[in-house]
Amino acid sequence: MDTEQLARTFVEYFEDRGHRRVVGSTLLPPPGDPVLFTTSGMHPLTPYLEGRPHPGGSRLVNVQRCLRTTDLDEVGDATHLTVFEMLGTWSLGDYNGPRSLGWGYGLLTEGLGVDPGRLHATVYAGDDRTERDTASLRLWQDLGVPVELTVEDNWWSNGPVGPCGPDSEIFLWNGEGPPLSTPTRDERWVEVWNHVTMSHRRLDDGSLVPLPRRNVDTGLGLERLATLLQGRRSVFECDAFDPWRRLVPGLWPLDEVSLRLVCDHLRSAVVVIGDGVRPAATGRGYVLRRLLRRVLTVLRRDDPSRTLGDLPPELVRHTLDHFRQDLDPGVVTRVLAEEERRFTGLLERGRRVLARPRFRGPLTDEDFHYLHDTHGLPRDLITSLREG
Repeated sequence: MDTEQLARTFVEYFEDRGHRRVVGSTLLPPPGDPVLFTTSGMHPLTPYLEGRPHPGGSRLVNVQRCLRTTDLDEVGDATHLTVFEMLGTWSLGDYNGPRSLGWGYGLLTEGLGVDPGRLHATVYAGDDRTERDTASLRLWQDLGVPVELTVEDNWWSNGPVGPCGPDSEIFLWNGEGPPLSTPTRDERWVEVWNHVTMSHRRLDDGSLVPLPRRNVDTGLGLERLATLLQGRRSVFECDAFDPWRRLVPGLWPLDEVSLRLVCDHLRSAVVVIGDGVRPAATGRGYVLRRLLRRVLTVLRRDDPSRTLGDLPPELVRHTLDHFRQDLDPGVVTRVLAEEERRFTGLLERGRRVLARPRFRGPLTDEDFHYLHDTHGLPRDLITSLREG
């Protein structure tokens, strides 16, 4: 099952159970939101989780594209992407956590054909302030799914203050042979679905007060789940990256980690541009600029003649279509070309600056800060220039 089929199956499964689909996925939060990009499926729904009635009702489902700058340094491993899609469901004061978990189990095992023997769950064990999540524990025991009890790993919060509560996470085994341990003790267990019961609010002083209305918020990464269902070892091997894996290695020979970074960052840049962002020195535009400059730094490290002008238009078109973005691919190509021109100028300036006697020896953190703040040279580019 490819990612398009998987997303459609997910939405239809919950529509059959009274959920209304939330449309209008975008990386850009609503005006006035201090966050640069939408980071999760729940982000656009925060006002409704706080108590405002939603026009779609009390049961919702969506497919939300997200961007997390906190994961940039993790890109290159088997599970992290900068831009990804999140499948989510919500109960706004409607049904409870165990019902959500039961539906999740049904979709995975009956709807998607996952062997129940590959599943493991974690449940909140309770502490001196809040009780154990016995309802979720009982649900998993009745279904015959093994459970691991934790405290910190199964208490969800959206920051130092605000709604919070216990969660139950569903893991899928991705190792050879039968599992021998639990999710916290064996990284071959991959988390695929988190079900949060927002039962409390944390106040400024750290105390917890019960919420008058409990919500259930669930989310699972589309690409991560597709990877596991397709029997792949990395998100970069799932079908969403098929054209990238087919075309980029022949264009730019790269080691595996560099190939993953280049594919991820370029694909993410196309999506960001498709949502209306343009490179800039601050804010969202700087995130886009940083993505492209990281790509160009990697590409030119081994061959200065490599250029984004060689990027096949097919990859731009495929990405815009996959994320349902209505933009002329030529616009993306022009943005990439202009940003590469700026990067070339930055390289020339960087070489002149780093040739000064002050920077010929080992660089301190103060030097890196000065070079970034005064000359616009990021640390990875400085390192690359000095190695070159």
